[in-house]
Amino acid sequence: MIKQFADYMTYSIMKLGQGTALADSVNFFIYDTIKIFLLLFTIIFAVAVLRSYFPPEKTKKILSHKKQFIGNILAALLGIVTPFCSCSAVPLFIGFVEAGVPLGVTFSFLISSPMVNEIALVMLWGLFGWKIALIYAATGVVLAIISGIVIGKLNMEKYVQDYVWEMKVGEMAVANTRFHDKLVYARDYTKDLMKKLWPYVVIGIGLGALVHGYVPTDFVVKYAGPENPFAVLVAVLIGIPLYSNAAGMIPVVQALVGKGMAMGTVLAFMMSVTAISFPEAVILKNVLKMRLIYTFFGIVAVGIIIVGYLFNAIL
Repeated sequence: MIKQFADYMTYSIMKLGQGTALADSVNFFIYDTIKIFLLLFTIIFAVAVLRSYFPPEKTKKILSHKKQFIGNILAALLGIVTPFCSCSAVPLFIGFVEAGVPLGVTFSFLISSPMVNEIALVMLWGLFGWKIALIYAATGVVLAIISGIVIGKLNMEKYVQDYVWEMKVGEMAVANTRFHDKLVYARDYTKDLMKKLWPYVVIGIGLGALVHGYVPTDFVVKYAGPENPFAVLVAVLIGIPLYSNAAGMIPVVQALVGKGMAMGTVLAFMMSVTAISFPEAVILKNVLKMRLIYTFFGIVAVGIIIVGYLFNAIL
């Protein structure tokens, strides 16, 4: 339905020619704006309702294991079964931080959720076989775990925006209230958070739409082809400004492989687009301070580059 509406607005109302860069960008913007806002409203509201039944201590106890790496593993595995893109995973990330879950553990979730998507894994399996799908899933989870552990060791809690910590206030009072009161709490929480997030969401999607429409796959192949020893690095640098979910990247992956790009380079490109997109950074800027965002992107980017070269050596 959303896709049909986006097509109607793009091609019937605006009368843009199908297949043109402008039409692709506009269509992407309309479709993803509606989809992301619906996801954000639904996810934030649902998370708020669920949190009203589970005091912060319970969530913190589950993911704050005495052995910290256990919490990172649990968060990364939770990311696999939550099919969010990098932008729509942010509300759950905020919820974990507010619940007192260690910062490194929350980042393991933020990396794993958009990168390792069960729908994308099935599609990868169908197109390239179970070995590629399994390698992608395993390395994605390991990357999420290691990156989260490293960020946790850096003790960067002071680089989370102050309002995120302040939103903990009053949460405990909701745990034992009536269902109607829980819904009111969830509504108010959703409204307050969306007021802070919506400009960044629109800007992020707009940037992603521009790149989506005006950066063809031929451009990526030209600068990240098999002849270039720095292909993985180039692919990651190209991928970071882009924005898509893992399932939406599969057709692009198939096209790039068909044009001769090495599998490791392609999967590194896919990881960079899904896990550390620039639009995600725009949204996270309202939640995290820039030093923590730079650290997050840097650690994950280095990990993806290593994985890409490792894939190319193995495959």
